[in-house]
Amino acid sequence: MSRNAYRAQPDSVPTRRRQRGIFTLLSVAIVPAWAADPAPRFDEISVTATREARPTGEVPQAIGVVGKETLQEKKMFNMKEALQEMPGVFVDSKNGGFDARLIIRGAGLKAPYGIREIQVLRDGVPLSDPDSFTRLDFVDTQDIERIEVAKGPGNLFAAGAAGGAIQIFSKSVFDERANNLKLGFGNDDTQNVHLRYGKSFGEQALAFTGTYRTMDNSWRAWNQFDTTQLSVKHGLLLGNDATWESELSYAEANVQLPGAMDAALFQQFLASGKQKGTSEAWKHSGRYSKVWFFNTKFEKEAGDFVFKPRLYYNTWYHYHPVTGVINETEEWVSNLGADLEAHWRHAQGTLVGGFTVRQERTPDSRKYQYSRVITTTSGGQCRDSATLSGNYRILATCSDAKGRLAEIDDATALLTGIYLQESWRPGERWIVDLGFRYDRIKFTDDNRQFWKYDWATGRYVAGAGTTHTEKTYDLPAPKLAVSYRLAEGLHLFAMLAQAGQVPSQSEFSSNPTLDAPISRNKELGLKGRGQGWQFDTSVYVNDVSKEIVTVSNGGVNQYVNAGKTRRKGFEFAGSLTLAAGWELGGYLGLTDYKYLSFSEPVGNINQDRAGKTLPFIPREQYGLFLAWKSPTGWRARLSSNTWGEYWLDNANTEKYPGWEWVTNLSVGYERQGHSLTLNADNLFDKRYAMEVKKDTAGRVTYMAAAPRSVMLTYRYDFR
Repeated sequence: MSRNAYRAQPDSVPTRRRQRGIFTLLSVAIVPAWAADPAPRFDEISVTATREARPTGEVPQAIGVVGKETLQEKKMFNMKEALQEMPGVFVDSKNGGFDARLIIRGAGLKAPYGIREIQVLRDGVPLSDPDSFTRLDFVDTQDIERIEVAKGPGNLFAAGAAGGAIQIFSKSVFDERANNLKLGFGNDDTQNVHLRYGKSFGEQALAFTGTYRTMDNSWRAWNQFDTTQLSVKHGLLLGNDATWESELSYAEANVQLPGAMDAALFQQFLASGKQKGTSEAWKHSGRYSKVWFFNTKFEKEAGDFVFKPRLYYNTWYHYHPVTGVINETEEWVSNLGADLEAHWRHAQGTLVGGFTVRQERTPDSRKYQYSRVITTTSGGQCRDSATLSGNYRILATCSDAKGRLAEIDDATALLTGIYLQESWRPGERWIVDLGFRYDRIKFTDDNRQFWKYDWATGRYVAGAGTTHTEKTYDLPAPKLAVSYRLAEGLHLFAMLAQAGQVPSQSEFSSNPTLDAPISRNKELGLKGRGQGWQFDTSVYVNDVSKEIVTVSNGGVNQYVNAGKTRRKGFEFAGSLTLAAGWELGGYLGLTDYKYLSFSEPVGNINQDRAGKTLPFIPREQYGLFLAWKSPTGWRARLSSNTWGEYWLDNANTEKYPGWEWVTNLSVGYERQGHSLTLNADNLFDKRYAMEVKKDTAGRVTYMAAAPRSVMLTYRYDFR
């Protein structure tokens, strides 16, 4: 298939003219601004990389921070909107809601849904399960103050996660300036209602947050989404040197997960902008969840010491139709954890240390057959799956109703870890971070399988009976990182770091011989901060031994250890603040990720993939943005992003050309606490695939990217 055949609007002349015209007009408008001095820029503060508050320019690691002002320009329905302009971070959403696929420098590539291999935290509290799997259904994206991303190994927060850490900071319970009411409406029946109100009473503060979001996504079949989120925060000031903060939240989220398309359906989407169905048999996938989340944290200063104990607990239920079966947690899953952290400030730096323990308990988790299906022997009619027999093959589901019980599972995961880091300042220009983290995770699983879906025959067959599995993984993670100030605002850094990646329970359950991958990263970078400008750039080589690779055959995913992969990359991100309220910026990421040794099972034969490039990771990733803010209250931001071509499979037999200059526009006006913001994502309505895959049987599937979406938001800030 030719490159242009992948697009209904393949960089047509009118489209290119519209894009170039907008950027040209904005560029011409800012030319006079070069003559005046830009406003000063202050460096963001980061704590995620080192657990020590430090300007980002002095952190000897590749990090990114999305600040308050940038987040206010976005409608923030999902994490994609915040992270899509960061080199080395590959993120997209299948439904426009909370669901997101997230990859950082190749970590997370094997995850079919959700986030894996990357630790996600909120206000210092882990949202990830002990096996590093993260769901975002209980994250209120309307209550985010800023986001920090630390890329790759070498992170004190990242327990058993080699891809780094993402920390979400919510609005402080003590900040009454964060009180606001927000109402948003857009196409596809998109709605957003948000209220945040807090009040201080002497030494105490209370804040209430409520958000309701919904989106019909009428351009695609089976793609509705809604979520309701409520939270109460409490804060207590205990003198001048101690605080105690707690939060209780509840979330109910419902999302229909659309299926992929074959080549014929994808061509229909390119021509019409509508996805009328899926080529997959499982037409009613989704996730319907309820989550309670509680955390409490205490911070106390005592001379040169700071103590930060945290306690957290979440419990959740879900009804989760997926490929072949329907998952349901009959009893609510529970996660209980604690983190005991302490800092000691001494003459030449800071020593940080602590202990982590976290347990996930999944009692009586069940899988069911789909209740009614269409098969090769049903004459196009829906049949009760419990009555099926003979040599049938399931062609389609008729609903997401559960049928006959297929499996009962009882599992426990216990994570324990210790960490220690010395941030030593041997001289005025030097910062040396010497750190170590050691995690141990133990899995116990008791399973009774009555029925299973067999991929070879396409029908339900007798299960494996009763099994008991125990696995323990030890994951050491040392780090040495150095920052040297070459000149005022200019820092050179180098880092050597290692991290172990814990396999998920679903991975070692399907392959009990799986080992834990070890990721070793070598990185050299330069950071610059000045009046009105900043940049971050780095080069890295990341070798991963025993990397867990997804092998897809006929729709079923298997997990195997590759011998070794090498990920080499270059990243640059920078911005320039101009006079008259203008700002110009951009980013570039280049990757070269290859298997050094990997034998992929294809049928009954192992195929050598040494020298092949990892699939889905684009060779180039780049983007530009232009922003403007006026003292009169007007503001605007135009950004455009590109993913280059990538291979579809481990064998490197076919490429997808990627997509070019997908453009987002935000225009707003603010006056006396009232503001209106118009967001237009995918402004020129480009039609392309957010993900293309090819399995070992040669089957190619496409996931459509969202067309143009427009939303108008009114916000009132309580004064």
